[in-house]
Amino acid sequence: MTDENSVEHLTVVMTTETVVDVIQTTAADVATSSSSSSSSSPPPSSSSLEFYFQCSVVVIGIVGMAANALILYGLIASKQHKKHLLIFNQNALDFLSCLFLVITYTLKLCNFHLTGLSGYWFCMLILSENMIWYLILTSKVNLVFVTIERYLKAVYPVWSKKKLSKWMIYLAMAFAWISSVVHMTALTFSTSAVVDGVCYGYVMWKSRVSQMAYGIFYFLSYYITILIIFIFCYWRILIAVRRQAQVMAGYGTSGPSTSQAQSNQIQSNVVKTMILVSAFYAASDLPTNVYYLLLNINANLTLLDSGYYASLFISIFYFCANPFIYAIKFDPVKRVLLRLIPWKKSPVQPIETVEIIAYRAAARTAQSCKLQV
Repeated sequence: MTDENSVEHLTVVMTTETVVDVIQTTAADVATSSSSSSSSSPPPSSSSLEFYFQCSVVVIGIVGMAANALILYGLIASKQHKKHLLIFNQNALDFLSCLFLVITYTLKLCNFHLTGLSGYWFCMLILSENMIWYLILTSKVNLVFVTIERYLKAVYPVWSKKKLSKWMIYLAMAFAWISSVVHMTALTFSTSAVVDGVCYGYVMWKSRVSQMAYGIFYFLSYYITILIIFIFCYWRILIAVRRQAQVMAGYGTSGPSTSQAQSNQIQSNVVKTMILVSAFYAASDLPTNVYYLLLNINANLTLLDSGYYASLFISIFYFCANPFIYAIKFDPVKRVLLRLIPWKKSPVQPIETVEIIAYRAAARTAQSCKLQV
């Protein structure tokens, strides 16, 4: 098939002006892939920016995988994965996102020429970045549930102890995974296709109206709404924590029990950790969301512009920075990771849970009652 026929066929299939710009930009790549008899070819020299970006993504993904794996180990070793299921799920999602970043962009570097049914599925699941964005959307929804859980435990502690059961947490985790699967599956298979051996993802819109409507819906749902939830919940949490601190200060020397103080400290550390994670998410995800909104509204922008790579590059740092926030602010995980440092000779104090402290306090109270009798 000649270049002219390729462009004509693409123009018929892709109905937006954005797609026409994509075709003009990638015409040289299509010609190269169609004239080659092998299944793969070297990275095109005409798109050096894209090539170096893909290489940097692979490197960042490897770093993120290693960092998130350490945090997952710290959560399991400190037994915090059973107490903070949503936080454990969040780190697992960050780890899988980094894993599929490495897999997807490593395969993109090979520049495969896609043919047949296998090429179609390879485009839908991998080259279209379907798995990456599926995990990213799941991570966003799960982070909202983490925020709501912290809000309920801090603002309504009595109600949350009685009503907030584990089955609700598992249901929230399942909803985050399933809703993202449905969203990305519908989006990918309706707006992506393989044409002349090249995978075109998220550009086969039926009309400009549907493209603009989805762009606005995505920006409002996955950024503005989430940001509003973050601000409202953590603002109320900080008010509740401050009020609780004032009440505790009023007790003077006859303050709350040791177990209660320990529990309050743990909850405070978790809240501080999640505030940092949420704030970093809001800052790092802003460029991508703004660019994607403009992409769907302005037909002059394409996914091949350098702006897309720059915005996505900033968002990728979110997955790599999250583990360091957990390592610095989440004390149980911090203690476990410090024990992994080989040159650290200072003894590490054993981690006492709230249950152990409460049990010891009750034992001392019972012993004193016996002595009084």
